[in-house]
Amino acid sequence: MSAFDETRTSRIPFWNDPRTRSIAVQLIMVVALAAVGYELYVNASANLAKLGKTFGFDFWDKSAGFDISQSLIPYTSSSSYGTAIIVGFLNTLLIAGFGILFATVIGFTVGIMRLSKNWLISRIATVYVETIRNIPLLLQIFIWYGAVLKPLPGPKQAINVGGFYLSNRGLNMPSPIFEGAAWMGLVGLAGGIVGAILLRRWARARQLATGEAFPYISVGLALVVFTPFLGLVLAGWPVAWEVPVMGAFQLSGGVTVNPEFIALLIALSVYTASFIAEIVRAGIQAVSHGQTEAAGALGLRQTLITRLVTIPQAMRIIIPPLASQYLNLTKNSSLAVAIAYPDLVAMGGTVLNQTGKAIEIVLIWMIVYLTLSLLTSSFMNWYNSRMKLVER
Repeated sequence: MSAFDETRTSRIPFWNDPRTRSIAVQLIMVVALAAVGYELYVNASANLAKLGKTFGFDFWDKSAGFDISQSLIPYTSSSSYGTAIIVGFLNTLLIAGFGILFATVIGFTVGIMRLSKNWLISRIATVYVETIRNIPLLLQIFIWYGAVLKPLPGPKQAINVGGFYLSNRGLNMPSPIFEGAAWMGLVGLAGGIVGAILLRRWARARQLATGEAFPYISVGLALVVFTPFLGLVLAGWPVAWEVPVMGAFQLSGGVTVNPEFIALLIALSVYTASFIAEIVRAGIQAVSHGQTEAAGALGLRQTLITRLVTIPQAMRIIIPPLASQYLNLTKNSSLAVAIAYPDLVAMGGTVLNQTGKAIEIVLIWMIVYLTLSLLTSSFMNWYNSRMKLVER
């Protein structure tokens, strides 16, 4: 920069300097938002005082006095309100986790089916997508719960398939009871996961060096699946099974999956999968046809072309909108309150009705869902950065 330019720059008024002006605008916005927040706080405090209420979480340790149909941690009616909210939070994580897993599998399968050269398969996938995604999710939840699961026979006439009993009370299935040296199974599982990771790295390094591919996916899955069994066998198989038994009025023993959970899981998975299928289809179609034609010219089968050429390139397009669908599924799980599934919103609503702590409960909802959204976005952004092309 010349001396003339330096002199000219130094004479620019600060209000015409873009950098200074942007900092000033941001500071003004921060001060304005802080003032608005303070005003809302003062107004809410005054209104609460008029109603004889105070802001605080003193209710957290008080006895709840109500039962919960599904709990992943020990809970009774004498447990605290805080424990009830934690139970609802864990139930939300459970339904969101399984929903994301099933929706991803179904969505990728249907998305690839839509591009199949088989007329029947592609039309079935098209009908599924165009039908499911245009029916409101809440209506689908009601259909699965009220029209599919509730009309099932009672526990005494439950449908028995290999020790799994399906009735209008839910799904009763055998549960494992671990004894003694069952920790050997966990050691085997950890060893299998580490072995699969090391095998993947070795296979990729070998392919880069020699050009020869190694089936590390199937071998890695075999390691993860069979090493826990090997650990349990070495420990003398310290596992027993608790099988559901028909009592006087209902089934007892084993694990019971509530019909509310089943209906919500199916509805969330099927509905979200219809959107994921379109994302997958668009991502695959965005890959240059020259890539697939070149792979075909090398003699690769269509399944290998899809798995090794098309999908890895399409993932760079699929991942960003896929993250949005994961966020939508997590937030849509709050519709569980419509069929009395004890998720975070349902438990918070019950606590709110009993304690009158509306602001505190809504604040908990906001913080929890915001945290889940940020964590999901962070993970997907990290995964997206791992999948992006890197120039070497």
